[in-house]
Amino acid sequence: MKINNLLPILFVALCLATAWAIRGQFGHEQGAAWAGAIGGTALVIASGREDWYPKMLLVALASAIGLGAGGMISYGQVVGYGRSDDFLNAYYGLGMLFVIGGLFGLLGGGLVGLVLDSTEEKKVKWGSLMAEMTAGGILCYYFLIQQIGFKMTPPRSEAWAVILGAGMAMIWHMARENRIAPLRVAMFATLGGGLGFAFGNFLQIVGNVLEIPFNMWNVMEYCIGFMGGTGMAYGVFSSKWPHKPTPTKPWCNKAALVFLIVFIPLIVFRESLAYSHMLRRLGASFDVEKIATASTAMAALLLLAMALLLWVKLTAQKLGRSQCVWFLFGLLGTYTAVSYLVSGLLLGNSPINHHLYVLNILAVAYILGKIQMQVKWQQIKTLPENWIWAIPVVLVIVAFLALIAIGIHGELPGANERF
Repeated sequence: MKINNLLPILFVALCLATAWAIRGQFGHEQGAAWAGAIGGTALVIASGREDWYPKMLLVALASAIGLGAGGMISYGQVVGYGRSDDFLNAYYGLGMLFVIGGLFGLLGGGLVGLVLDSTEEKKVKWGSLMAEMTAGGILCYYFLIQQIGFKMTPPRSEAWAVILGAGMAMIWHMARENRIAPLRVAMFATLGGGLGFAFGNFLQIVGNVLEIPFNMWNVMEYCIGFMGGTGMAYGVFSSKWPHKPTPTKPWCNKAALVFLIVFIPLIVFRESLAYSHMLRRLGASFDVEKIATASTAMAALLLLAMALLLWVKLTAQKLGRSQCVWFLFGLLGTYTAVSYLVSGLLLGNSPINHHLYVLNILAVAYILGKIQMQVKWQQIKTLPENWIWAIPVVLVIVAFLALIAIGIHGELPGANERF
Protein backbone atom coordinates (compact mmCIF):
# COMPACT_ATOMS: atom_id res chain seq x y z
CA MET A 1 0.00 0.00 0.00
CA LYS A 2 1.31 3.42 -0.92
CA ILE A 3 1.38 6.21 1.63
CA ASN A 4 -1.11 8.19 -0.50
CA ASN A 5 -3.60 5.37 0.00
CA LEU A 6 -3.10 5.33 3.76
CA LEU A 7 -3.67 9.06 4.25
CA PRO A 8 -7.45 8.88 3.59
CA ILE A 9 -7.79 6.23 6.31
CA LEU A 10 -5.69 8.30 8.71
CA PHE A 11 -7.87 11.32 7.90
CA VAL A 12 -11.07 9.47 8.82
CA ALA A 13 -9.47 7.89 11.90
CA LEU A 14 -8.26 11.25 13.27
CA CYS A 15 -11.63 12.92 12.65
CA LEU A 16 -13.63 10.23 14.43
CA ALA A 17 -11.03 9.85 17.21
CA THR A 18 -11.09 13.59 17.97
CA ALA A 19 -14.87 13.75 17.85
CA TRP A 20 -15.24 10.65 20.03
CA ALA A 21 -12.82 12.04 22.59
CA ILE A 22 -14.85 15.27 22.69
CA ARG A 23 -17.96 13.14 23.03
CA GLY A 24 -16.71 12.21 26.49
CA GLN A 25 -17.76 15.69 27.67
CA PHE A 26 -21.37 15.03 26.65
CA GLY A 27 -21.92 11.28 26.50
CA HIS A 28 -25.07 9.33 25.75
CA GLU A 29 -26.80 9.04 22.38
CA GLN A 30 -26.67 12.70 21.38
CA GLY A 31 -22.93 13.03 21.97
CA ALA A 32 -22.24 9.85 20.01
CA ALA A 33 -24.51 10.99 17.18
CA TRP A 34 -22.63 14.29 16.77
CA ALA A 35 -19.33 12.41 16.66
CA GLY A 36 -20.78 9.88 14.23
CA ALA A 37 -21.86 12.63 11.84
CA ILE A 38 -18.29 13.95 11.80
CA GLY A 39 -16.91 10.48 11.03
CA GLY A 40 -19.36 9.89 8.17
CA THR A 41 -18.59 13.28 6.62
CA ALA A 42 -14.84 12.65 6.82
CA LEU A 43 -15.35 9.34 5.03
CA VAL A 44 -17.04 10.97 2.05
CA ILE A 45 -14.40 13.71 1.82
CA ALA A 46 -11.50 11.24 2.03
CA SER A 47 -12.98 9.06 -0.74
CA GLY A 48 -12.69 11.85 -3.28
CA ARG A 49 -15.68 10.40 -5.15
CA GLU A 50 -17.72 13.17 -6.71
CA ASP A 51 -20.78 10.92 -6.98
CA TRP A 52 -20.77 10.56 -3.17
CA TYR A 53 -20.71 14.28 -2.38
CA PRO A 54 -24.45 14.80 -3.09
CA LYS A 55 -25.32 12.08 -0.57
CA MET A 56 -22.85 13.27 2.08
CA LEU A 57 -25.63 14.42 4.42
CA LEU A 58 -27.32 11.02 4.20
CA VAL A 59 -24.03 9.26 4.97
CA ALA A 60 -23.47 11.58 7.93
CA LEU A 61 -27.03 10.94 9.12
CA ALA A 62 -26.59 7.16 8.85
CA SER A 63 -23.34 7.32 10.80
CA ALA A 64 -24.97 9.58 13.41
CA ILE A 65 -27.92 7.22 13.86
CA GLY A 66 -25.79 4.07 13.97
CA LEU A 67 -23.19 5.36 16.42
CA GLY A 68 -25.79 7.39 18.31
CA ALA A 69 -27.93 4.32 18.95
CA GLY A 70 -24.87 2.61 20.44
CA GLY A 71 -24.68 5.51 22.88
CA MET A 72 -27.52 3.97 24.91
CA ILE A 73 -25.16 1.16 26.01
CA SER A 74 -23.93 1.42 29.60
CA TYR A 75 -20.27 0.42 30.00
CA GLY A 76 -19.09 2.00 33.26
CA GLN A 77 -19.39 -1.30 35.13
CA VAL A 78 -17.56 -3.18 32.37
CA VAL A 79 -14.64 -0.75 32.48
CA GLY A 80 -14.45 -1.56 36.19
CA TYR A 81 -14.25 -5.30 35.48
CA GLY A 82 -11.27 -4.63 33.22
CA ARG A 83 -9.53 -2.95 36.18
CA SER A 84 -9.78 -6.10 38.30
CA ASP A 85 -6.60 -7.78 39.56
CA ASP A 86 -7.63 -11.34 38.69
CA PHE A 87 -7.57 -12.78 35.18
CA LEU A 88 -11.17 -13.99 34.89
CA ASN A 89 -12.73 -10.63 35.75
CA ALA A 90 -10.17 -8.63 33.75
CA TYR A 91 -10.64 -10.90 30.73
CA TYR A 92 -14.40 -10.60 31.02
CA GLY A 93 -14.16 -6.81 31.24
CA LEU A 94 -11.90 -6.39 28.21
CA GLY A 95 -13.87 -9.00 26.29
CA MET A 96 -17.20 -7.29 26.91
CA LEU A 97 -15.67 -3.94 25.98
CA PHE A 98 -14.73 -5.55 22.67
CA VAL A 99 -18.37 -6.56 22.25
CA ILE A 100 -19.66 -3.07 23.15
CA GLY A 101 -17.16 -1.26 20.92
CA GLY A 102 -17.93 -3.74 18.16
CA LEU A 103 -21.64 -2.96 18.43
CA PHE A 104 -20.91 0.74 17.93
CA GLY A 105 -18.98 -0.11 14.78
CA LEU A 106 -21.48 -2.68 13.55
CA LEU A 107 -24.44 -0.34 13.41
CA GLY A 108 -22.49 2.74 12.34
CA GLY A 109 -20.46 1.02 9.63
CA GLY A 110 -23.37 -1.06 8.38
CA LEU A 111 -25.77 1.85 7.91
CA VAL A 112 -23.08 3.96 6.22
CA GLY A 113 -22.34 1.09 3.85
CA LEU A 114 -26.01 0.70 2.97
CA VAL A 115 -26.35 4.39 2.07
CA LEU A 116 -23.29 4.15 -0.19
CA ASP A 117 -24.61 0.97 -1.82
CA SER A 118 -28.11 2.25 -2.54
CA THR A 119 -28.78 3.09 -6.20
CA GLU A 120 -31.82 3.78 -8.38
CA GLU A 121 -31.58 0.24 -9.76
CA LYS A 122 -31.12 -1.40 -6.35
CA LYS A 123 -32.50 0.78 -3.60
CA VAL A 124 -32.18 -0.18 0.04
CA LYS A 125 -35.57 -1.19 1.44
CA TRP A 126 -35.30 1.16 4.39
CA GLY A 127 -38.81 0.50 5.69
CA SER A 128 -38.28 -3.26 5.80
CA LEU A 129 -34.80 -2.85 7.26
CA MET A 130 -35.94 -0.57 10.09
CA ALA A 131 -38.84 -2.91 10.92
CA GLU A 132 -36.50 -5.92 11.00
CA MET A 133 -33.94 -4.12 13.15
CA THR A 134 -36.60 -2.95 15.59
CA ALA A 135 -38.03 -6.45 15.89
CA GLY A 136 -34.53 -7.92 16.19
CA GLY A 137 -33.64 -5.53 19.02
CA ILE A 138 -36.83 -6.29 20.97
CA LEU A 139 -36.61 -10.05 20.52
CA CYS A 140 -32.91 -10.21 21.40
CA TYR A 141 -33.40 -8.17 24.56
CA TYR A 142 -36.39 -10.25 25.64
CA PHE A 143 -34.65 -13.56 24.93
CA LEU A 144 -31.21 -12.79 26.38
CA ILE A 145 -32.11 -10.52 29.27
CA GLN A 146 -35.67 -11.43 30.27
CA GLN A 147 -35.71 -15.16 29.49
CA ILE A 148 -32.12 -16.41 29.87
CA GLY A 149 -31.09 -13.73 32.32
CA PHE A 150 -27.67 -13.07 30.80
CA LYS A 151 -26.70 -9.65 32.16
CA MET A 152 -23.46 -8.04 31.10
CA THR A 153 -23.56 -4.94 33.30
CA PRO A 154 -25.70 -5.55 36.40
CA PRO A 155 -27.25 -3.47 37.90
CA ARG A 156 -26.90 -1.03 34.99
CA SER A 157 -28.96 -0.96 31.78
CA GLU A 158 -28.63 -3.96 29.47
CA ALA A 159 -29.47 -1.99 26.33
CA TRP A 160 -26.49 -3.60 24.58
CA ALA A 161 -28.81 -6.53 23.81
CA VAL A 162 -31.11 -4.21 21.83
CA ILE A 163 -28.19 -3.03 19.67
CA LEU A 164 -26.98 -6.62 19.24
CA GLY A 165 -30.39 -7.75 18.01
CA ALA A 166 -30.72 -4.78 15.66
CA GLY A 167 -27.24 -5.42 14.29
CA MET A 168 -27.92 -9.11 13.70
CA ALA A 169 -31.13 -8.25 11.87
CA MET A 170 -29.19 -5.76 9.72
CA ILE A 171 -26.60 -8.41 8.84
CA TRP A 172 -29.35 -10.85 7.91
CA HIS A 173 -30.93 -8.21 5.68
CA MET A 174 -27.60 -7.49 3.96
CA ALA A 175 -26.98 -11.20 3.35
CA ARG A 176 -30.46 -11.70 1.84
CA GLU A 177 -30.05 -8.68 -0.42
CA ASN A 178 -26.51 -9.71 -1.43
CA ARG A 179 -25.04 -6.41 -0.26
CA ILE A 180 -21.45 -7.56 0.12
CA ALA A 181 -19.79 -4.14 0.36
CA PRO A 182 -21.92 -2.88 3.29
CA LEU A 183 -21.39 -6.22 5.01
CA ARG A 184 -17.62 -5.82 4.70
CA VAL A 185 -17.77 -2.30 6.12
CA ALA A 186 -19.89 -3.51 9.05
CA MET A 187 -17.43 -6.31 9.83
CA PHE A 188 -14.28 -4.18 9.65
CA ALA A 189 -15.93 -1.41 11.68
CA THR A 190 -16.95 -4.02 14.26
CA LEU A 191 -13.40 -5.31 14.58
CA GLY A 192 -11.94 -1.80 14.71
CA GLY A 193 -14.41 -0.48 17.27
CA GLY A 194 -14.16 -3.59 19.44
CA LEU A 195 -10.39 -3.74 19.51
CA GLY A 196 -10.24 0.02 20.03
CA PHE A 197 -12.41 -0.14 23.14
CA ALA A 198 -10.59 -3.11 24.67
CA PHE A 199 -7.15 -1.70 23.91
CA GLY A 200 -8.24 1.75 25.07
CA ASN A 201 -9.26 0.35 28.44
CA PHE A 202 -5.87 -1.35 28.64
CA LEU A 203 -4.13 1.97 27.96
CA GLN A 204 -6.29 3.61 30.61
CA ILE A 205 -5.18 1.03 33.17
CA VAL A 206 -1.51 1.45 32.21
CA GLY A 207 -1.82 5.23 32.50
CA ASN A 208 -3.44 4.98 35.94
CA VAL A 209 -0.78 2.55 37.18
CA LEU A 210 2.00 4.84 35.97
CA GLU A 211 0.14 7.80 37.50
CA ILE A 212 0.31 9.79 34.27
CA PRO A 213 -1.24 13.21 34.97
CA PHE A 214 -3.69 13.05 32.08
CA ASN A 215 -7.35 12.21 31.49
CA MET A 216 -6.86 8.52 30.71
CA TRP A 217 -10.58 8.01 30.22
CA ASN A 218 -10.22 10.38 27.28
CA VAL A 219 -7.40 8.22 25.94
CA MET A 220 -9.76 5.24 25.93
CA GLU A 221 -12.38 7.25 24.05
CA TYR A 222 -9.83 8.49 21.53
CA CYS A 223 -8.65 4.93 20.96
CA ILE A 224 -12.08 3.53 20.11
CA GLY A 225 -12.67 6.43 17.73
CA PHE A 226 -9.31 6.01 16.02
CA MET A 227 -9.48 2.24 15.56
CA GLY A 228 -13.19 2.26 14.79
CA GLY A 229 -12.65 4.97 12.16
CA THR A 230 -9.74 2.99 10.73
CA GLY A 231 -11.86 -0.15 10.43
CA MET A 232 -14.79 1.66 8.82
CA ALA A 233 -12.56 3.57 6.38
CA TYR A 234 -10.64 0.45 5.37
CA GLY A 235 -13.90 -1.40 4.81
CA VAL A 236 -15.21 1.37 2.57
CA PHE A 237 -12.04 2.01 0.61
CA SER A 238 -11.38 -1.68 -0.09
CA SER A 239 -14.89 -2.60 -1.22
CA LYS A 240 -16.59 -2.58 -4.59
CA TRP A 241 -19.21 0.15 -4.91
CA PRO A 242 -21.59 1.17 -7.71
CA HIS A 243 -20.27 4.06 -9.80
CA LYS A 244 -23.54 5.38 -11.18
CA PRO A 245 -24.49 8.72 -9.63
CA THR A 246 -27.60 8.35 -7.47
CA PRO A 247 -29.90 11.39 -7.47
CA THR A 248 -30.64 12.61 -3.96
CA LYS A 249 -33.94 14.39 -3.48
CA PRO A 250 -33.55 17.93 -2.10
CA TRP A 251 -36.06 17.34 0.68
CA CYS A 252 -34.06 14.33 1.88
CA ASN A 253 -30.89 16.39 2.17
CA LYS A 254 -32.71 19.24 3.90
CA ALA A 255 -34.36 16.89 6.38
CA ALA A 256 -30.99 15.26 7.13
CA LEU A 257 -29.38 18.69 7.50
CA VAL A 258 -32.03 19.81 10.01
CA PHE A 259 -31.51 16.64 12.02
CA LEU A 260 -27.73 17.08 12.05
CA ILE A 261 -27.38 20.82 12.71
CA VAL A 262 -30.56 21.52 14.69
CA PHE A 263 -32.00 18.44 16.38
CA ILE A 264 -28.77 16.81 17.64
CA PRO A 265 -27.21 20.11 18.86
CA LEU A 266 -30.49 21.00 20.63
CA ILE A 267 -30.44 17.71 22.55
CA VAL A 268 -26.76 18.24 23.42
CA PHE A 269 -27.61 21.75 24.63
CA ARG A 270 -30.56 20.54 26.69
CA GLU A 271 -28.63 17.69 28.31
CA SER A 272 -25.20 19.28 28.79
CA LEU A 273 -25.09 23.01 28.09
CA ALA A 274 -28.22 24.40 29.75
CA TYR A 275 -27.80 26.66 32.80
CA SER A 276 -28.55 23.96 35.41
CA HIS A 277 -25.99 21.60 33.87
CA MET A 278 -23.37 24.33 33.58
CA LEU A 279 -23.94 25.34 37.20
CA ARG A 280 -23.46 21.77 38.38
CA ARG A 281 -20.41 21.05 36.24
CA LEU A 282 -18.58 24.29 36.99
CA GLY A 283 -18.80 23.59 40.73
CA ALA A 284 -18.41 26.00 43.62
CA SER A 285 -16.40 29.04 42.64
CA PHE A 286 -16.54 32.82 42.80
CA ASP A 287 -19.45 34.26 40.78
CA VAL A 288 -20.32 30.82 39.38
CA GLU A 289 -23.92 31.83 38.58
CA LYS A 290 -22.80 34.59 36.24
CA ILE A 291 -20.17 32.34 34.66
CA ALA A 292 -22.73 29.58 34.11
CA THR A 293 -25.17 32.04 32.54
CA ALA A 294 -22.46 33.45 30.24
CA SER A 295 -21.27 29.95 29.27
CA THR A 296 -24.79 28.84 28.43
CA ALA A 297 -25.47 31.97 26.39
CA MET A 298 -22.20 31.62 24.51
CA ALA A 299 -22.91 27.94 23.78
CA ALA A 300 -26.37 28.83 22.45
CA LEU A 301 -24.89 31.52 20.19
CA LEU A 302 -22.25 29.11 18.87
CA LEU A 303 -24.85 26.46 18.05
CA LEU A 304 -27.09 29.03 16.37
CA ALA A 305 -24.22 30.47 14.34
CA MET A 306 -23.16 26.98 13.24
CA ALA A 307 -26.70 26.08 12.17
CA LEU A 308 -27.17 29.30 10.18
CA LEU A 309 -23.75 29.13 8.51
CA LEU A 310 -24.07 25.48 7.48
CA TRP A 311 -27.64 25.92 6.32
CA VAL A 312 -26.58 28.74 4.00
CA LYS A 313 -23.46 26.94 2.77
CA LEU A 314 -25.18 23.62 2.09
CA THR A 315 -28.49 24.75 0.61
CA ALA A 316 -27.33 27.58 -1.63
CA GLN A 317 -25.88 25.26 -4.26
CA LYS A 318 -25.28 21.63 -5.20
CA LEU A 319 -23.24 19.68 -2.67
CA GLY A 320 -19.61 19.33 -3.66
CA ARG A 321 -16.25 18.86 -1.96
CA SER A 322 -16.14 22.44 -0.70
CA GLN A 323 -19.54 22.14 1.02
CA CYS A 324 -18.53 18.82 2.57
CA VAL A 325 -15.37 20.39 4.01
CA TRP A 326 -17.36 23.31 5.41
CA PHE A 327 -19.74 20.85 7.05
CA LEU A 328 -16.92 18.77 8.57
CA PHE A 329 -15.04 21.67 10.13
CA GLY A 330 -18.26 23.42 11.14
CA LEU A 331 -19.36 20.41 13.18
CA LEU A 332 -15.91 19.59 14.53
CA GLY A 333 -14.98 23.16 15.38
CA THR A 334 -18.25 23.85 17.17
CA TYR A 335 -18.05 20.56 19.07
CA THR A 336 -14.58 21.53 20.28
CA ALA A 337 -15.67 25.05 21.26
CA VAL A 338 -18.65 23.94 23.35
CA SER A 339 -16.43 21.31 24.96
CA TYR A 340 -14.11 24.10 26.11
CA LEU A 341 -17.10 25.96 27.53
CA VAL A 342 -18.52 23.02 29.46
CA SER A 343 -15.06 22.39 30.93
CA GLY A 344 -14.96 25.89 32.44
CA LEU A 345 -13.22 28.05 29.85
CA LEU A 346 -14.74 31.24 31.27
CA LEU A 347 -13.41 30.27 34.69
CA GLY A 348 -9.91 30.03 33.26
CA ASN A 349 -9.98 26.23 33.00
CA SER A 350 -8.57 24.78 29.80
CA PRO A 351 -7.58 21.11 30.24
CA ILE A 352 -4.64 19.94 28.17
CA ASN A 353 -6.73 17.31 26.37
CA HIS A 354 -8.74 20.14 24.79
CA HIS A 355 -5.57 21.69 23.38
CA LEU A 356 -4.81 18.27 21.88
CA TYR A 357 -8.21 18.35 20.17
CA VAL A 358 -7.11 21.56 18.47
CA LEU A 359 -3.81 19.96 17.42
CA ASN A 360 -5.75 17.04 15.97
CA ILE A 361 -7.95 19.41 13.98
CA LEU A 362 -4.83 21.12 12.60
CA ALA A 363 -3.44 17.70 11.65
CA VAL A 364 -6.73 16.86 9.93
CA ALA A 365 -6.56 20.11 7.95
CA TYR A 366 -2.96 19.36 6.93
CA ILE A 367 -3.77 15.82 5.80
CA LEU A 368 -6.78 17.10 3.87
CA GLY A 369 -4.44 19.07 1.66
CA LYS A 370 -2.36 15.95 1.00
CA ILE A 371 -5.17 13.54 0.17
CA GLN A 372 -5.49 12.55 -3.46
CA MET A 373 -8.83 13.34 -5.04
CA GLN A 374 -9.59 9.64 -5.60
CA VAL A 375 -8.66 6.70 -3.39
CA LYS A 376 -6.86 4.10 -5.52
CA TRP A 377 -7.25 0.82 -3.72
CA GLN A 378 -7.55 -2.66 -5.11
CA GLN A 379 -11.23 -3.11 -4.46
CA ILE A 380 -12.42 -6.51 -3.26
CA LYS A 381 -15.84 -7.76 -4.34
CA THR A 382 -16.26 -10.64 -1.90
CA LEU A 383 -15.89 -11.28 1.78
CA PRO A 384 -12.71 -12.95 3.03
CA GLU A 385 -13.21 -16.70 3.39
CA ASN A 386 -11.41 -16.85 6.74
CA TRP A 387 -13.56 -14.39 8.73
CA ILE A 388 -14.22 -17.15 11.26
CA TRP A 389 -10.58 -16.93 12.33
CA ALA A 390 -11.09 -13.35 13.46
CA ILE A 391 -12.95 -14.57 16.57
CA PRO A 392 -10.19 -16.75 18.10
CA VAL A 393 -7.55 -14.17 17.13
CA VAL A 394 -9.50 -11.48 19.00
CA LEU A 395 -9.96 -13.75 22.02
CA VAL A 396 -6.20 -14.35 22.15
CA ILE A 397 -5.40 -10.63 21.82
CA VAL A 398 -7.84 -9.73 24.59
CA ALA A 399 -6.46 -12.49 26.83
CA PHE A 400 -2.93 -11.20 26.25
CA LEU A 401 -3.97 -7.67 27.21
CA ALA A 402 -5.74 -8.96 30.33
CA LEU A 403 -2.65 -10.92 31.41
CA ILE A 404 -0.42 -7.87 31.03
CA ALA A 405 -2.92 -5.68 32.87
CA ILE A 406 -3.21 -7.89 35.95
CA GLY A 407 0.55 -8.31 35.99
CA ILE A 408 1.29 -4.60 36.38
CA HIS A 409 -1.10 -3.65 39.17
CA GLY A 410 -2.77 -4.75 42.34
CA GLU A 411 -6.11 -3.44 43.51
CA LEU A 412 -7.17 -0.32 41.60
CA PRO A 413 -9.82 2.28 42.50
CA GLY A 414 -13.04 1.66 40.55
CA ALA A 415 -12.35 -2.05 40.03
CA ASN A 416 -15.43 -4.32 39.90
CA GLU A 417 -15.81 -8.05 40.45
CA ARG A 418 -18.21 -9.91 38.15
CA PHE A 419 -17.31 -13.42 39.29
